[in-house]
Amino acid sequence: MRAGRFAEALPFAEQAVAGSPVCLPAHGMLATILLQLGRAADADAVICRALQCAPGVADAYDALAHASMLLGQYERSNALYRRVVEMAPRDPRFWYNLASSERSFGRLVEAEAACNRAIALDARDYASYLLRSELRVQSPDANHVEELRSKLTSRHLSDRARVALGYALGKELDDLQRFDEAFHWFSAAACTRRRQLAYDVATDEHKIERLKEVFPTARLRADAHGQESSRYIFIVGLPRSGTTLMEHILTGLVGVRSNGETDNFARALLVAAPPGPGDLFARAAAADPDAVAAGYAQLADRSTAGDRIIEKLPMNYLYLGAIRRALPSSKIVLVRREPIDSCFAMYRTLFAAAYPFSYDFEDLARYFAAYDGLLRHWRESFGDTLCEVEYEALVGNPREVGARVAEYCGLAWRPEAIEVQRSASVSFTASAAQIRRPIYESSSGRWRHYRAHVGPLIDALRRRAIPLPDDP
Repeated sequence: MRAGRFAEALPFAEQAVAGSPVCLPAHGMLATILLQLGRAADADAVICRALQCAPGVADAYDALAHASMLLGQYERSNALYRRVVEMAPRDPRFWYNLASSERSFGRLVEAEAACNRAIALDARDYASYLLRSELRVQSPDANHVEELRSKLTSRHLSDRARVALGYALGKELDDLQRFDEAFHWFSAAACTRRRQLAYDVATDEHKIERLKEVFPTARLRADAHGQESSRYIFIVGLPRSGTTLMEHILTGLVGVRSNGETDNFARALLVAAPPGPGDLFARAAAADPDAVAAGYAQLADRSTAGDRIIEKLPMNYLYLGAIRRALPSSKIVLVRREPIDSCFAMYRTLFAAAYPFSYDFEDLARYFAAYDGLLRHWRESFGDTLCEVEYEALVGNPREVGARVAEYCGLAWRPEAIEVQRSASVSFTASAAQIRRPIYESSSGRWRHYRAHVGPLIDALRRRAIPLPDDP
């Protein structure tokens, strides 16, 4: 399963639970494997059967909670995480998982309480410090600045701990408008994280160039026909560019649901890519578009309802050529943000495994330039079938921009959709806490608070001829 060989893993997982009268961690593993194979109904059936078994250990229900989350059964997932902490109240792992689940629902007070329980049980549960700092805007009277600063004075901290605590302290100092101090900790954490990575931005630059080569404009224009696919909406853009906000506005409309950040399309594309000579890019471009569409539908359509389906994985911008071929009438919403704001918003965010270019100003500028070139290629190829949204316009006039995007997607607009803080939709993204606040403009131009520190980023963007604001 960890190697991605799900079909080979399946019989072993089935054997692991066969005949067991007790709920086992392997039940969650089996459900996860089935889901990865596009068998969502079978995965759900495994979970339901496991819940009818005799009670097992806490890890068994933690695994079922995770599988339920992957299935989009968020309420069941949350209930299972609650059950887990009742069964094993002294394990900080489970309190962290519950905190993440509560945050996804916007229950931020409950999430903070769960983080505090995790930290009280294990002061080295550094991920909980970062999650806690992200849950709300810290105030002068209620913050964790001194606690975090004290932790960071230890000489025995691992790099992993320094990264999590550094981003947490930077975020809280930013909330308190102590921007110079905040930058010190963002920079220290980013530098430490960058040292951990075996990454060369040239590799990504090459990949982006190959995408333009294997999906040339002439071919994409010629291939723009095929299966009816207008029910699918792809929201793409760099991380921290407003994609989550756009998602929540659209899910506030009737008949729309979101799969969240999945790799459904990429998986369908790779399965359909033929074997043989050529690199992965050439083989992906040669994939039968009907097979890709069928594989994607199997993964994305978790119910028989005729809802419009949003896929909100920012990096699907890499797959727009393949999406165009396989799902030619799908709707593609590209959210863009002013370059300096875009880059700095990524720089001050700790991502899990994705976006390794975000921890160094030079890497950021090089990647942004390559990304910008790819967008120009898609624009030329797609014409007016691509819907572009500027983040600054979205937060400045969400009613007008939201209505325009809804019309493009063929959705009936309702003004209440911009009240994202009232949305019942879940979110597991880096913006999961921010999206629980009314739409605000304060993030636009936020880099200006760090003007004294972002000169190297501005210079690197200028060297690559990226258009910048008039007063950088």
